[in-house]
Amino acid sequence: MRINKLTASFGKLQNETLRFHDGLNVIYAPNESGKSTWCAFIRAMLYGVDSSERSRNGYLPDKLKYVPWSGAPMEGTMDLTADRCDITLTRTTRSKNAPMREFTATYTGSNVPVENMNGSDAGELLTGVTKDVFRRSAFIEQGNVGVTGSPELEKRIAAIVSTGEEQTSYSEADERLRAWQRKRRWNRRGQLPELEGKMDDAKQLLQEMDGSAEELERLDRELKSCQEEAQKLEQAVIEARKRQRRDALNRLNRGRSQLHASSEAYDRAIGELTQRREALRELGFGDGQLPEVEQEVRRDLKKLKDLGEPKVSAKKLVPALLCFILAVKRRQILKKYKASSPAEIGGILRKFRGLYEAVQEAEEQERLARTAYESSTKQQNDLEENAIAELDFSGGSSEAAQLSRALAAKRAQVEQISSNMAMIRGRLSAIGDPLVLASSLTCMQEEYETIQSEYDAITLALEALRDADREIQTRFSPELGRVAARYMSAVTGGRYEDVLINRDFSARTRTKGDAVARDAEYLSAGTLDLMYLAVRLAVCELALPEGEPCPLILDDALVNLDETRFAQAIELLKQISKKRQVILFTCRQQDDGQEKAE
Repeated sequence: MRINKLTASFGKLQNETLRFHDGLNVIYAPNESGKSTWCAFIRAMLYGVDSSERSRNGYLPDKLKYVPWSGAPMEGTMDLTADRCDITLTRTTRSKNAPMREFTATYTGSNVPVENMNGSDAGELLTGVTKDVFRRSAFIEQGNVGVTGSPELEKRIAAIVSTGEEQTSYSEADERLRAWQRKRRWNRRGQLPELEGKMDDAKQLLQEMDGSAEELERLDRELKSCQEEAQKLEQAVIEARKRQRRDALNRLNRGRSQLHASSEAYDRAIGELTQRREALRELGFGDGQLPEVEQEVRRDLKKLKDLGEPKVSAKKLVPALLCFILAVKRRQILKKYKASSPAEIGGILRKFRGLYEAVQEAEEQERLARTAYESSTKQQNDLEENAIAELDFSGGSSEAAQLSRALAAKRAQVEQISSNMAMIRGRLSAIGDPLVLASSLTCMQEEYETIQSEYDAITLALEALRDADREIQTRFSPELGRVAARYMSAVTGGRYEDVLINRDFSARTRTKGDAVARDAEYLSAGTLDLMYLAVRLAVCELALPEGEPCPLILDDALVNLDETRFAQAIELLKQISKKRQVILFTCRQQDDGQEKAE
């Protein structure tokens, strides 16, 4: 493949054109003139612009970095020769979100499309390698001479040193095997730890079920024992309550009989007292007390005596009116006592004395009867209160109450045991059938053994892969180092003769006089660039297709070289350009073979 002409509306390039010829093309241009932009444009025309890339700290994707400064759409053409045919690639932009997405490939000077070529595979079809391999081999960006490994490049290298099969990469295979390994076990994650957790849970559940079954048996025995004890206590409570009710009723009946007798005696005493008081009142003295009545009677008798014995003859000294008045007063006093003479009043007084004493006796009898009645009433009330307390079988200290409390406690125990058994049965029901759980555990154990076998096989495969990779490296690294050493010797005038390359494409070099190879940290910037340029050229020679090699693109890759080594590098590139087109963009001006960008 050879690039003939570029026309770009890309970044600072405003519909500018650049032409190339076969062999070595050295394009001189000062800094900030667009050299790196032309290199990025070549890559974009071959492989397109990745519209999925996103900006990140310190990095700007091509879709943003190379937006035309003029505001025109990002587009361009590339005229090239491949398979002895002149082809024109055209990429244009229809949507800002998909720059240079529209692609055509036609035979130059016609509208005839190139068959089986589209925007996504044009670069790989023309160069023979993917974009990833191209950027790590034949496309050397400014400040990025060093080679970095990738699965794609690794496949190419492995194909060269092994079977020619380009579908195999140690890194990819290693990562895939490790991904499979991590899927099965990674620290505490993966299929195996997950199964271990599930199996532990299942075993714990089975143990819990066994323990719960034993606990149910124990609780069932305890429940039956408590139920039997509760039945016995219930019968004892019934008997105790019967006795207690019977005793309380007998005491109440005796108390009622005694109260009834006291009540009758009290009623009789009240009746007798009432009769005697009525008899006493009939004498006309009311409710007077005996001393008062006796004093009053003595006064009245004295009055009668005084009224009945005048000091002078009535015929001579007392007028008839006075006699009448005295007679009236005498009658009033006698009438007061319902007596006809003073002697009769004395009899009434004696009768009053007898009746008064009888009333006093009746009052004493009434007081005694009342006291007896009140005592009987209080005793009956006490009996009733005691009976109520005795018939309260939940409290108190009676036998029935004590047995009732014992029965209640035993029934509570029965209820608690039943509740515990229900909870255990519910938990067992939630866990499920132990046979199903045991079967599931067996299946998990079998699955675990299968996955563990896979894990062991993957581990063994990783070890075999590492051994195979070491074997490949023993063939790959020396060959790549031999070719790189040839290029390194050429650009350093034979000063450096060995290049040692590791799997990650890091390298060391050794001069003729050195016994030990020097690491990159001990090399000058120019020597380091030359070493990695030699590695790049070796990769291009060994890893890229030989039939029609793709161009070698260098963006200021020789900027750190002195004049001598720059000239030696140019001479080497001339030798390489005999087999493949070489395009070198540089800010260092030389006379031989250089062209300025148009």
